[in-house]
Amino acid sequence: MKNTSVNRNGIVSIRGLITGLTGAVMFLHLDAATAQTPVNLLSTTRFAILAESEITDVPTSAITGDVGLSPAARSYISGLMSPEVTGSIFAASDGGAVAVMLTQAEGDLTTAYNDAAGRTPVPVGPYLNPGSGNLGGLTLSNGGVYKFTGAALITGSDLTLTGSATNVWIFQIASTLTVDNGIEVVLAGGAQPANIFWQVGTTAALGTTSIFEGTIMAHDAITFGTGATLTGRAMAQTAVTLESTTITIPNQVAAPPIFGSITTGTNGTVTLVIDNTPNFPLTLQVSTDLIHWTTLFTLTPISSPFTFVDTSSSGGAARYYRAFYN
Repeated sequence: MKNTSVNRNGIVSIRGLITGLTGAVMFLHLDAATAQTPVNLLSTTRFAILAESEITDVPTSAITGDVGLSPAARSYISGLMSPEVTGSIFAASDGGAVAVMLTQAEGDLTTAYNDAAGRTPVPVGPYLNPGSGNLGGLTLSNGGVYKFTGAALITGSDLTLTGSATNVWIFQIASTLTVDNGIEVVLAGGAQPANIFWQVGTTAALGTTSIFEGTIMAHDAITFGTGATLTGRAMAQTAVTLESTTITIPNQVAAPPIFGSITTGTNGTVTLVIDNTPNFPLTLQVSTDLIHWTTLFTLTPISSPFTFVDTSSSGGAARYYRAFYN
C-alpha cells in the first residue's frame, strides 16, 4: 500500500482516505510475538467435553457445558450420567440432526487444532521451549505463542499467566502435556481462561486436585486425575477420562475489533478487513467529520477476520470508520 502514514492520534491515512477508531475503540496492532486473536472454536464452543472414541467417568464429576462423542456410539460413554452434566450429552448413535451436528463439531475441532498449531510468528527466544520444557514456577505475561518441540510439563510449582482480559496465550506442544498433582494455573491481572489454548500433539494428563485453565485440544487422549478442575474444554481426537472431575466452559471475553487491510477500488469502494471475536454482535459505522456517524451494518460474524465492502463511498473526501461490539 502506498502513501500510508500513522499520526500521533493513531489515525491511518491512505491516499486521502482516512480510517480510524476513536476513544475506547481505537486499537493498533501490538508486537507480533504477543498480539494474537483467540482460536476460533466454531461449533465446538458449546462443548465442555468432545471426544471421538470413548468418554469414561468415575463418579461423581460436575460438567457445565455439553458433552459430545462421535463417531463412537453412546455405549462408549461409561460412568457419566445426566445428573453430572449441566447441559446435554450427545452421541453419534442418536442419529439424525445430532449425528450431523457432531460430525460438524469434530471437523471444527480439527480446524481449530490446526489453527492453533499453525499460529505465527514461529516462536523463538523465550517463546521457544520456555523453562526448558517445564512451565512450573514461570510467569508468562501479556499472552503470546509458546512452542514446545517435545513434551511440556507443569511440575514443582504453579504456572502464572498475567495480562489483560484480551491477551491470548497459545501453547503449541509437539508431544505430551503433563500437569503434576496439586498444580494450579494461576490467572492474574484480568487474564481469561477463554483466551488460553493448549494444542497437544499426543496426550494430556492433569494430576489429582490440579486446577487448570484453558481449552485443551489433544490429538490423542485427555485424562484427569481424581478431583482435577478445568475451566475450559477437554477436546480429544480419541478418549477423555474423568474421575470426580469438574469442567466448566469459560465465559468468552471479546477481543477488541482491529482493522486489518483497508483498500480502495478504482470505483471508490472501500474494502475493510476486521479482526473480530466470532459470535459477538459487531457494528461498523462511517463518518466524514468524526461527529455524525452512519451505521453500515450490525451483525454477528461467525468467523474472523470479517471482510466488508463499503459501496457507499465516493470521491476523495476523507472517511472515518469505527467498529465496536454491541
